[in-house]
Amino acid sequence: MKRIFIFLLGACLMTNVYAQPQKRRAAVTEQKQVTDRASLQFPAATDMPDDMVWKRDVYRQLDLTVDKNAPLYYPVEPQGRDINLFTLMFRLMLDGKITVYEYGLDGNESFAEKDKIEPKDFLEKYQIYYEMNGNRIMVNNSDIPSREVKRMYLKESVYFDQRTSSFHKKVTAICPVMVRDDEFGDAATPYPLFWVKYSDVASYFARHAMMSSNYNNVSNMTAADYFAMNRYDGKIYKTTNLQGLALANYCKTDSALVKEQKRIEQELVDVEKFVWGNLEQPKDSTDSIQAAVAAEKSKDKKTTRSSRRKTTVKKSSTKVEKSSSSAAPRVSVRRQRR
Repeated sequence: MKRIFIFLLGACLMTNVYAQPQKRRAAVTEQKQVTDRASLQFPAATDMPDDMVWKRDVYRQLDLTVDKNAPLYYPVEPQGRDINLFTLMFRLMLDGKITVYEYGLDGNESFAEKDKIEPKDFLEKYQIYYEMNGNRIMVNNSDIPSREVKRMYLKESVYFDQRTSSFHKKVTAICPVMVRDDEFGDAATPYPLFWVKYSDVASYFARHAMMSSNYNNVSNMTAADYFAMNRYDGKIYKTTNLQGLALANYCKTDSALVKEQKRIEQELVDVEKFVWGNLEQPKDSTDSIQAAVAAEKSKDKKTTRSSRRKTTVKKSSTKVEKSSSSAAPRVSVRRQRR
């Protein structure tokens, strides 16, 4: 009787399992496969640890028209599936996939709730033509001001992770800058558009391919790899300091500004060298012992050479004394004739 009951219970369970709709089972399986594939192909960027022992934040200004930064700027207008980085961020903002934040008067980024920018407010502020299709904002490719975004501000964190004993440079925030000509034909005026967290756009940058070489046109890389490898070239215009001053606030001349930029760059290099020690010296304990032994041997050699020199000096002085005694001058007295 007990065996019959167990058999009936197992049959009921199997019936419930197969009673699940086949489409639903297929959808769950397909969703799981897509999620796993996306996590493998487009992994999210690792966050900075909270227990760092050293970190310095610097702000860089990128000129997107120079050769190193050109992959972020070209094509200036969408050409099929090829778009530049600002066009990608612009579309992500319109679709509500990323959140952008106001560029403050002090130039610092603030990711607070009160500093969020609504897409419609952004379009009206910079006079970008758009149309409404229901609840969706539509902007033509020709109306996207991607050609005018010729600069970019980056916040870069240089830090040492003591858990992995590694030195890193990581982009934490991005601000596209639109350079628009004045109505009176004067010098172009820069307009910082918005700040965006790099962690919010990292997964999209990992899928954005761009050409990385002028000589090999099939050599492509993703925007995430571009920033992770620090392929950009930007000048420091500000650092995180107690007074919140930019370099232009205390560097009165252009030469002083260039000198200060070089000094900060050299400080970052010196810190990395200090973390790893002198590269010319051995680092592990075995090499240090060998270095100590070699130093002792060289010390013994120097002592032997000095003792030999002293002996040689003594012998030479003795010879000089003997030669001086043997070769004493003769004194002769002559009588003066009267």
